[in-house]
Amino acid sequence: MSEMIRELFSPELAFLRCALLVGLLAAPTLGVVGSLVVTRRISSLAGACAHAALGGVGLALFLQRVVRLAWCTPTLGAVAGALLAAVVVGVVSLSAKEREDTVIAVVWALGMSIGLLFLERTPGYVDWQGYLFGNILLLSGSDIVMTLVLDAAVLLPMILFYPAVLAMSFDATFSELRGVRTTAIYLVLLGLTACTIVLLLNVVGIILVIALLTLPAATAGCFTRHLWSMMTLAGILSCLFVTGGLLGSFYYRLPSGPAIVVLAGVVYLAALGYSKWRGKR
Repeated sequence: MSEMIRELFSPELAFLRCALLVGLLAAPTLGVVGSLVVTRRISSLAGACAHAALGGVGLALFLQRVVRLAWCTPTLGAVAGALLAAVVVGVVSLSAKEREDTVIAVVWALGMSIGLLFLERTPGYVDWQGYLFGNILLLSGSDIVMTLVLDAAVLLPMILFYPAVLAMSFDATFSELRGVRTTAIYLVLLGLTACTIVLLLNVVGIILVIALLTLPAATAGCFTRHLWSMMTLAGILSCLFVTGGLLGSFYYRLPSGPAIVVLAGVVYLAALGYSKWRGKR
């Protein structure tokens, strides 16, 4: 163990330390947003935002290389695509009274198709597999700063408005009758979910981002009965999954994203089996 820690702090592994730091800093946000996503049963929304983020990435790369807009970075495009998807799903679902799953499916397919079309027309080499399955080599100091900003954007409102969020999560209709602005809170939740997804793209990629967002919270739900404890435990589990998956993938020469998700999935299945067994006793 001491040799592994000493090797981890070698200058050649700066990229791995950066990835681990981003994972540790993202854990509180994953715990909070993931718990709300699981509680509200909008996990498929995460998939729609992730695939819409690919549309934003494709458009940003096209504008950057063809139109010569240097400021139009893939990260900026991913944020714009994910936020647009969240707004579209939220507004259409609330205003037009459309079935939410139908709207999510349309945004999901449309976002990914747009991204692939723009990537196909973008000259030069594009590491599209890095966006689909994650690439820890893409992480940098700017990702650390963005993670800290996202932590503040998620944790501060949660502390200030926790009673309203708790009420909205379990009984939105009753909360609205009591004067809670459930629509505004719901739209903010969608926006935070979109931003969290963008943060995870370089760690696990678009395909696996839904799993990392929901599995820690779902695992925590097997052992807790309160939202705040679910958020706390989900944050701890997120930290363990990201750390264990990244270290395992590096030392055993495995893809980082799938390694993280496999670890999280195995722990979730074990926790689910244990909770079912305990319930029968």
